[in-house]
Amino acid sequence: MTNIPPHFAQAQAIFEKLYANLEQVMFGQQRTLHWLLAAFSTGGHVLLEDVPGTGKTTLAKALAISCDTQFQRIQFTPDLLPSDIIGISIFDPQKQSFRFEQGPVFCHILLADEINRASPRTQSALLEAMAENQVSIERQVRMLPSPFFVIATQNPVEFHGTYPLPEAQLDRFAMKFNLGYVSNAQEVAILNSQGRQHPLAKLKSCITLNEIQFLQNQVKQVRISEELKQYIVAIVAATRNKAEIKLGASPRASLTLMKIAQALSLLDGFEFVTPDAIKELAVPVISHRLTVDSQSQFSGVEATTLIQEIVDSLPIPS
Repeated sequence: MTNIPPHFAQAQAIFEKLYANLEQVMFGQQRTLHWLLAAFSTGGHVLLEDVPGTGKTTLAKALAISCDTQFQRIQFTPDLLPSDIIGISIFDPQKQSFRFEQGPVFCHILLADEINRASPRTQSALLEAMAENQVSIERQVRMLPSPFFVIATQNPVEFHGTYPLPEAQLDRFAMKFNLGYVSNAQEVAILNSQGRQHPLAKLKSCITLNEIQFLQNQVKQVRISEELKQYIVAIVAATRNKAEIKLGASPRASLTLMKIAQALSLLDGFEFVTPDAIKELAVPVISHRLTVDSQSQFSGVEATTLIQEIVDSLPIPS
């Protein structure tokens, strides 16, 4: 741990307040909470994939409650339409004109619950919003509030009634990871915490919109050396040349890995990016952007394993 400047210390204090609030609800998820906050502080979106009942929606709601911002939730279903997300024009008979009724996407934090229950057509309604913080409706561009953060949950694609997310949609997510099962002791703690009421019922907001914007500005100031930038590019470029990978990661993956490494390093108390942060984040930032060739898929090869192989094979900058 290094002695960091006052403005970095203030940003770290905001991180700690937010983490402490989330920890009241989520047990045994220390590092995944750090990943979520790192993505949140860079404006990157997060996709949580896990089996039902592991706390994906609870985590998303806890983050939304912890921030004094506009929050909306969309329950994705097979009959959901794009207009249910971005909004629709409604005719006003008194004024004899159309008025635009904003959809739930017009908020700061959007929970897209069970996103892969909706059709690809409906999922694609979020593409422009997630990439450009705007939506184009009826030849007009409407800007979304800033910051805009999507935290989506999905069940594994093998579950009934799910659709795989399109590649373009997956690439919009800065990180994809799962929560997994907690230990027996932590599960007992969950039972005790929910004996009378859910912990979300007593959770209060702990940071303001201004603090979020301050945090995002400070993350951009975290130093990263040219050697580490080259290290990031080498990891991403290796995905384009690996035999088992049909479609490698784009420069967006390099940019995202750099930004989230800056945030995680600050969260861990550093004013500069460390190689360990890049190595830790490579799998959750890059793996979901890859397309593994069919023969490798049939052999049981997973994108996470391939990324880990690449990271292990590359020399760490000194």
